[in-house]
Parts: sequence; C-alpha cells; structure tokens
Amino acid sequence: MEIRPIHTEADYKAALQVVSAYFDNEPEPGTPDGDRFEVLLTLVEAYEAKHYPVELPDPIEAIKFRMEQGGLTPKDLVPAIGRLNRVYEILARKRPLTLAMIWRLHEKFGIPAESLIRPSKLTVAA
Repeated sequence: MEIRPIHTEADYKAALQVVSAYFDNEPEPGTPDGDRFEVLLTLVEAYEAKHYPVELPDPIEAIKFRMEQGGLTPKDLVPAIGRLNRVYEILARKRPLTLAMIWRLHEKFGIPAESLIRPSKLTVAA
C-alpha cells in the first residue's frame, strides 16, 4: 500500500482521483482496499481542513436553516427563545441571543452551539 502525505494541490487532486474510484464500489472495511480507502480519506480530510476550512454560519442563518430543514415556524421557537415577539426580534437581528437561548436552541433543535455563539450582525434601528 503506497500512500504518501498530501503536501501540494497536485497531491490532493491525485488522492481525490483515487478516492473517488472507491465511492462507486466501496471496499469492505478491514480488507487491504478498505484500509487504503480509509487512510486516503483521512489524508484528504486533513488536507481539506487545513487548506479549505469551512466557516461556521452566522447564528441567525443557522437558526433559519434548521427551521427550513425541519419545517419549523417562528412559533416553534418560542420554548427556546421566549415570547413570539422576541423570536421575531431575534430573527430580524434586532436583539442578540442570550446564553440561555443558545443553550435551549442547541438542546431542543440540535443547532450546533459553535454556530450559535458566533457574533451575529445586529441591525441598527434608524
């Protein structure tokens, strides 16, 4: 099994080409091909994490995404955020999330806490 570290973009593209062939016919874990596939995936993921980091979404965008995903309405957020008018203030960026709201949104709706604790761009009233 000749596997080398991924140092350059050319190495990355070559590794992607090898890995993509396995996606069509994924090898059994524990076999030589399965081990090769697993090691290559680990190397590709490490290279991507270092060279193509994914930024966490804005907290309000994360909430809206979860609402869209789950078919939720603002009323569904009341147990986590508070009264309906407060929900609308949060979604309109007129009010920041509190730590308690962040925790409840994470617990009740599975929104990653890392996304919710990022500062959100509040709208300043004119």
